[in-house]
Amino acid sequence: MIRILVVDDSALVRKLFGRVLAEEPDFEVRFARNGVEALAQLDEFRPDVITLDVQMPEMDGLECLDRIMVQRPCPVVMVSTITAEGAEATLNALQLGAVDFVAKPSGAVSLRIDEFAPTLKSKIRAAASARVPASHRLRERVQFRAGTSTASRVRRTMENADVPVEPAAGDGVVLVGTSTGGPPALEALLTPLPATFPWPILVAQHMPSAFTGPLARRLDGICALQVVEATVPLPLEAGKVYIGRGDADIVLSKRAGVLMVMAAPEKSDYPWHPSTDRLVRSAMALLPATQLIGVLMTGMGNDGAVAMTELRASGGATIAEAEETAVVWGMPGELARAGGATFVLPLQRIAQRLQSMVPHAHRS
Repeated sequence: MIRILVVDDSALVRKLFGRVLAEEPDFEVRFARNGVEALAQLDEFRPDVITLDVQMPEMDGLECLDRIMVQRPCPVVMVSTITAEGAEATLNALQLGAVDFVAKPSGAVSLRIDEFAPTLKSKIRAAASARVPASHRLRERVQFRAGTSTASRVRRTMENADVPVEPAAGDGVVLVGTSTGGPPALEALLTPLPATFPWPILVAQHMPSAFTGPLARRLDGICALQVVEATVPLPLEAGKVYIGRGDADIVLSKRAGVLMVMAAPEKSDYPWHPSTDRLVRSAMALLPATQLIGVLMTGMGNDGAVAMTELRASGGATIAEAEETAVVWGMPGELARAGGATFVLPLQRIAQRLQSMVPHAHRS
């Protein structure tokens, strides 16, 4: 049984969420009207997953989330409006420790609840098995709690991590795919990289278009590398990170002999967007596999696993995030299980390994 606490100040939203979730026989649902009521239920109900509205009276979603991560950390799925303000608040929530978010239907929620329901249910199920990421002040506590159970896995990972690798020669591209838990993982990957990092980095982060722009701006403000959202065709430049626009795919193309990154309309062949599989295959069509490095990080499903396995088989290199740091070990786990990962590394080791794999990358 998955115990779910729905926290929302709207009586209509609580009613609709309750109706949708009651359809699942393994869901047990309780409700709270605001953050204060939610905190009061944490120790008694002990929810496996909390859905948390961002904007509420008395105690808003961010303040409540901050308290949950201290009082009784558990997977939290934020419920956000698709607005600039909602996007910023959602990114703040993911940084504080929320594992995922769902965009509240626009307009009359009651009219769109049926199309919204499958997304809500799937995100709750994924969150129920997710690893709760530590906020900065809780990192030591979480590492201590997890130390005995993950030590053997870490040792095996480190054996793989310490294998020396010859840097690639010439120009190339890094291809990154991630989904659930991706924004904090991208921060951990990109912030250690110096401005002199010589290869462009293309990122497929599963996320609606209202959120990818704010994500790119946030990362640009904290990274030495320049980070932009790829909304129009752009020439590839060293030391630049291109975030794929949501509700579209990010692909590599060539115009007049110049490599370009561009947003492409979604293709039905690919179920997730921006699609990592499509990104990798578009790059393999234009560059030798030896000039490509794939990085697959936290996320549910298997997007990227097939194409990156093909990349490695063709002579390219790939990195899968290790289970002990992934919020959801779906996408990188599928890559590792398929034998498509050159390296399986905890998140904090990926940037270091990446720098050793490209020519003339100097650590800051």
